[in-house]
Amino acid sequence: MTSPAIAASADQIDAAWMTAALRASGALSQEGRVTGFDSKPVGNGLVGDSFRFTLAYEGAGPEAPQSVVGKFAAADAASRASGAGLGLYVREVSFYRELAHTVGIITPRTFFADIDPATSDFTLIFEDLGPARPGDQLAGCSPEDAQTAVLEAAALHAPWWGNPTLEAMPWMRLSEATAPQIQAALPMVVAAFKDRYAGQLEPELMGLVDRLPAAVVAMNAARDAFPLTVQHGDFRLDNILFEVQGGARRMGTLDWQTVALGPGVTDVAYFLSAGLDPEIRRVHERDLVGLYHAELQRLGVTGYDREQCWADYQKLALHGVLMGVFSAMAVERTERGDALFLKMTRGGCLQALDHQTFDLWEA
Repeated sequence: MTSPAIAASADQIDAAWMTAALRASGALSQEGRVTGFDSKPVGNGLVGDSFRFTLAYEGAGPEAPQSVVGKFAAADAASRASGAGLGLYVREVSFYRELAHTVGIITPRTFFADIDPATSDFTLIFEDLGPARPGDQLAGCSPEDAQTAVLEAAALHAPWWGNPTLEAMPWMRLSEATAPQIQAALPMVVAAFKDRYAGQLEPELMGLVDRLPAAVVAMNAARDAFPLTVQHGDFRLDNILFEVQGGARRMGTLDWQTVALGPGVTDVAYFLSAGLDPEIRRVHERDLVGLYHAELQRLGVTGYDREQCWADYQKLALHGVLMGVFSAMAVERTERGDALFLKMTRGGCLQALDHQTFDLWEA
């Protein structure tokens, strides 16, 4: 069965399109067909729009999914421009096509993944991991959830740890290509961030934001000094589901638009800065980083000792500040977005203060 054409939005999906996509993937028999569906928006995506499709069939077997999730480029023009300009859409589609089946982290099965690079229109149709307990960035999480997250991070990082094959995947290196663009924009981004959030972030923390552009230049220049692997890049609660499929699996990770070749422990530092209350993080982070490192070793990573992992964590805490500041100015502004980016930036700055991260990059 031939796969259907790319659907630029959920409005372009009909029963015939869904039938063709599911048949081509093997999820639906040739005798079965989709007769209709209900669709509802899901998630809190910043540069992509996601919908759950609850499906009705005729002639389908028990293997046919009762619901699927579809993802498309953001309808908001500013968010879409950011997603296209930073290569986010190409990265996510490519991850689901080429890498998702090779890593240990739990991701949804993909039924359809295609993109038009000329227009940045893309369609992803994948397994619905519900029922599940969605992570909530604003609410934060418990140390127990953080333990689950760092174990899943290790399951992502270990299979490709130090593998030079990743260097040959152009889409995995898009973050390198866009790094100069981000570096050049950061002084203006920082100025706009300070103007927008004046008085809403403690002066000491806003002072760290001022130091961000120079620190990011230093961090990017030192990237190859770290062991490299498949890095999620936006590994945080809004992109995570716990107890997926009614508890059948411990966690599922979504939103692979920022996937890149990079240091794995960046994902751990970022998750802990954005997901745990700072007081709770301070109590548990050494143990959590140790748990991550032990899981890497269990999964076969060698030549990377616990002390080096901790030192890398302290330096790469910078990522949380960068994501909070840059993302705030790159996507459509909303009330939830303002609260989210302030929380992310505050958490990242407090983590960086605790570990003297900016001083380490300026040394």
